[in-house]
Amino acid sequence: MNKKHIAKPLLSNPIEPYPGLTVSDLNRYLPALQKVDDMQMTNDSMRDGVFLSDGLEGLRKLPSSSIDVIITDPPENPWRGEDRPGSPMTLQEYYKWNNNWLKEAHRVLKSTGALYLFCDWRLSGMYHSMLTNFLHIQTRITWRKMLAGENSKALTWKNQTSDIWFATKTNDFLFHQEAITDQKDLKPSLEKDSAPSNLWADIIDTHTGKSEEMNGDKPEALIKRILDASSFKLNWVVDPFMGTGGVGVVTKKLGRRFIGFETDQDQLLISMKRIDQS
Repeated sequence: MNKKHIAKPLLSNPIEPYPGLTVSDLNRYLPALQKVDDMQMTNDSMRDGVFLSDGLEGLRKLPSSSIDVIITDPPENPWRGEDRPGSPMTLQEYYKWNNNWLKEAHRVLKSTGALYLFCDWRLSGMYHSMLTNFLHIQTRITWRKMLAGENSKALTWKNQTSDIWFATKTNDFLFHQEAITDQKDLKPSLEKDSAPSNLWADIIDTHTGKSEEMNGDKPEALIKRILDASSFKLNWVVDPFMGTGGVGVVTKKLGRRFIGFETDQDQLLISMKRIDQS
């Protein structure tokens, strides 16, 4: 009598392989992992998903004028490619790398599209200069992300802020001001008939350092504010340096469509799990 074939799980080790991932998660999400070579998209055949890919290579796979919003926090110390592994880029290489992905970001954005770029104050001047080569800078948002008691080890002035550059492909861009001014947390600080401020002090970062699964995420309220202002339901949102998928989680909750790229397989798997469960 022929025995029925019983499918075996990919992994059966009971030890959790990575914080935030169980063996059950790996058995579920590893077979569904997509690489950049799996991307075959045109303007008429877009599909949401997250991909194991460098952000630059991922952006190159997207059709021109296909994306409504890019929200991202570029890595401060990206590593060289396979030809020169094991060490971070030099300053010149880092500048060229940023220039290349920003050029692709401009290409894939729709004419009404926007880029929101998070960065530390040390890199803010560089990004201001580079963004002007490709996009129209509308403002620099200053986000007060920490409370007064945090970052207590600072030897001089405590850095409690982060910059968010808001740039658009053209000066004819989408900005849904009513969606922002209607938010309850902003109403008390708004004068009658005034535009929302570019100083955001009402959303505190509570994720950093809490867990591997959430580390690096921006608060959901922060991403929601950006998406409410610069997108509608079913719009396309991209994060080329996705980490564990925080932007993707909020994008899905708000009914937008998300494409993300990440070079670290463990973080990509966590993002798949989080977006799937959101």
